[in-house]
Amino acid sequence: MALHFTDTEFADRKARLLAGMKAADIDALLMFRQESMYWLTGYDTFGYVYFQSLVLTVDGRIVLMTRAPDLRQAQNTSNIADIRIWVDRNGASPADDLRAILNELGLEGGRLGVEYEAYGLTGRNAMRLNAALNGFATLIDESELVSRLRLVKSAAEIAYTRRAAELADDALDAAHALVARDIDEGEILAVMHSVIYRGGGDDPGNEFIIGSGPDALLCRYKSGRRTLDAEDQLTLEWAGVYRHYHAAMMRTIPVGRAKPEHLAMHTACVKALEACHATFLPGNLVGDVFDTYAQVMDAHGYQHARLNACGYSMGTTFAPNWMDWPMFYHGNPVVLEEGMVFFMHMILMDSDTGSAMNLGESFVLENGAGSRLSRSSRELFVG
Repeated sequence: MALHFTDTEFADRKARLLAGMKAADIDALLMFRQESMYWLTGYDTFGYVYFQSLVLTVDGRIVLMTRAPDLRQAQNTSNIADIRIWVDRNGASPADDLRAILNELGLEGGRLGVEYEAYGLTGRNAMRLNAALNGFATLIDESELVSRLRLVKSAAEIAYTRRAAELADDALDAAHALVARDIDEGEILAVMHSVIYRGGGDDPGNEFIIGSGPDALLCRYKSGRRTLDAEDQLTLEWAGVYRHYHAAMMRTIPVGRAKPEHLAMHTACVKALEACHATFLPGNLVGDVFDTYAQVMDAHGYQHARLNACGYSMGTTFAPNWMDWPMFYHGNPVVLEEGMVFFMHMILMDSDTGSAMNLGESFVLENGAGSRLSRSSRELFVG
């Protein structure tokens, strides 16, 4: 069994979570977020697409309930000793199986925290869970309990994130070497992924975003590829990933030449990122960073082209996306602290001119200031 963190670090995480549970006055936490399970025990799987739950009681007992394909997955990747299997069969009711485990743990009549905000707990399964535990215990939404603890990274986590950032820079270098007229978008994706995999990296939490021509104004992945024209624009959003820790980046690359619109938008993006970096300080609010982005973009006349958020926390995340909690948006009250890692994306999508410009990097809060995780230049690269 090769765990990515020491026993001491896992023990510290557990102690902090137990303290949080006591403060929340809950007798157990039912985890459905794969990120929570990985953070607490090392358990690494995509089996959360089916019903599974990691139970932690306030006296420190841990039980994983999952399916048979994940028995050895848990044995080989985690420190979980008590693994229970619910059986696939017609009419199977894993929520009832979970209730039986909770009853065995003496939790009837107790207060149970539940991670409802979890891709591993579909709406249907949440209804089944509520029905199975109706009258058995009091259920409380504790979706952010572990996420708040995960927000501040340990030295080991930051080291993994730094390696992820190195891979992200390497991927950009590979893209720069290839971007030119008549190059297929698929070739660009192939070299970016190849660099990360060859560097020991992992699959990202969501697809790399790539779009050229009119699709350079998109900030979501879409199926289908095109070949770059002699004069074009290419938007890339990707992440280096190491031990599931992400460091995202974003760039728009003019092809052939940079239009005046590209140059003006790039200037605004650089100034906005510099201002956001200066605002990214311990004691400031997450919402303050967004307000800085909005003020700079609006002052440059791009209110119509900017978004209503400008980034989010980075960490260990699983599909379907690498966006972690919380997000940079107006009024977000989360206080910035040492050890937090965030991705800042300065996104401009101008439908009036058909022009895109994006500049994004990841930062870590350390020694009282925000530090860039990227070594890449912010100068406008033209392919």
